[in-house]
Amino acid sequence: MTKTVKNASTSMLPTHLLESDAPAPPHVNTIPSYWADACVHLVKKDRVMKRLIPQFGDACLQSHGDAFCTLARSIVGQQISVPSAQAVWNRFVALPERMTPSHVLKLKVADMRAAGLSPRKVEYLVDLALHFDSGSVHVTDWAAMEDEAIIAELVAIRGIARWTAEMFLIFYLMRPNVLPLDDAGLISGISHNYFSGEAVSRSDAREVAAAWAPYCSVATWYIWRSMDSVAASTVMAA
Repeated sequence: MTKTVKNASTSMLPTHLLESDAPAPPHVNTIPSYWADACVHLVKKDRVMKRLIPQFGDACLQSHGDAFCTLARSIVGQQISVPSAQAVWNRFVALPERMTPSHVLKLKVADMRAAGLSPRKVEYLVDLALHFDSGSVHVTDWAAMEDEAIIAELVAIRGIARWTAEMFLIFYLMRPNVLPLDDAGLISGISHNYFSGEAVSRSDAREVAAAWAPYCSVATWYIWRSMDSVAASTVMAA
């Protein structure tokens, strides 16, 4: 459901959360209004960003799709490979008449299990649907809510931890200043780009990111993309 980049591989990005073929209510396909300003800021404030940002041309974060389906996709994709997640997701989205909370709540557990979902993931998806169907998550209020308030709502749903909530803030809500310190790709990218591959602590990462504010999401995206380039170069050299 969400496509976050154009004309590029996204191997370091959390693609199990971000892509879906589910038929869902539309969410306007958007590019962040702050992106150009963020790039100017980052190039001015950070030597690594000054080198990285020009390498990726016009590619940038984009969001489209549906909040419920985005989070459902994240649950389906947990702890399995991307191809496996895609296969399970394709079977799952074929079950309900529409991929909405109310329609998911009408599904039989046996049918969900037959689609390849574990008992735990079935429980998580039902809990997600219940939260959305009951209004426990205030979707229409998110635009006016602080990041931490949205994270608090999301992590109250079974199967959604802080990392998933932060990815949702970055890739679906397109919040500009999220720093996902639990993300292994970000930590690895900071190590590679700022510390010549040496081990990096969360404190080290925070210190680096101090120059990124108020655009930590944008800098994180470029760090992820830089590691895609490293992986591609390694493959080509092999």
